[in-house]
Amino acid sequence: MENKQSTITKKIARHGNQAIIVVPKILEDKLKPGTLTQVTINVLEENKR
Repeated sequence: MENKQSTITKKIARHGNQAIIVVPKILEDKLKPGTLTQVTINVLEENKR
């Protein structure tokens, strides 16, 4: 059975006025449009601005 869980650590990016998370290209095959996923966010470090 194929591993269906991945853990990534990312900085939050900006897209206009929105904060976004960019998914790595290596996960592109697993995350096709319409795929149901569960995303859990743990804040590891806050931006000190």
